[in-house]
Amino acid sequence: MRISRVVASFTAAAALVAGTLLAASSASATVTTAPPPSKMAALGDSITQAAMTCSALTSCPANSWSTGTNTSVQSHYLRLKALNPALVGYNDAVSGQASAQLPGQAAAAVSQGAQYVTIEMGANDACTTTVAGMTPTATYQANVHNGLATLASSAAHPQIFVASVPSLLRVYNVSKNNAVARFWWALFGTCKSMLANPTSTAAADVARRNAVEAQVVAYNAVLATECAAVANCRFDGNAVYNYPFTSSDISTRDYFHPSVTGQGHLAAITWAASQWAS
Repeated sequence: MRISRVVASFTAAAALVAGTLLAASSASATVTTAPPPSKMAALGDSITQAAMTCSALTSCPANSWSTGTNTSVQSHYLRLKALNPALVGYNDAVSGQASAQLPGQAAAAVSQGAQYVTIEMGANDACTTTVAGMTPTATYQANVHNGLATLASSAAHPQIFVASVPSLLRVYNVSKNNAVARFWWALFGTCKSMLANPTSTAAADVARRNAVEAQVVAYNAVLATECAAVANCRFDGNAVYNYPFTSSDISTRDYFHPSVTGQGHLAAITWAASQWAS
């Protein structure tokens, strides 16, 4: 029943995305006049912690698209540090966390006096054991609203950049025919809502995957709407969601998280969509 309802809402969610992205783009289509920050913070999950990019199966924040120091990635931090050498970066993202933890991460960024904050949050809201376990859209919206409100209340008046949630269906499609990828997905129990029974073409499994992707689309509509309502907030216009990543962008340690190459591409496309560049 839930799968049917979510799949049926896909078209409406997609239409909402188009409308809200247009509003967000028209509201923030110019380069900011704010000076380069002295402090920045990254909020999110294992994507922003650059999990699975090191020799060990752990986070490797040096490779992060947002605050990383690896010159091959060319993170937002390094690009801004070229403009302000005094820049200090904080990676407040926590692997495994979902939108419910966003307000707490935002509070940490406020306490650090961050003048620029990046957000990439939502994959763990959709990546659950079952479709029924995904974070409801209304709950996700309340979490994002509260997180952004916390940042907006900061005395530092930070510039905020919100990245869209990546397409989980593309993650599946890129690696579904790779036996090694399927082995690691099963071993780690990775994103079962999308990646369970990866070789199945049964109607129920196809519907399940479409339901998860529809939920991601709905989350991105929320991000666009909530960001557009906050001063100094720039949504990426679905740049991350629409990016046609390939197998080279995905870590071969779990075939789910971005590789170092993927982190670099993530940095480039989000920077181009940010208030510092466009």
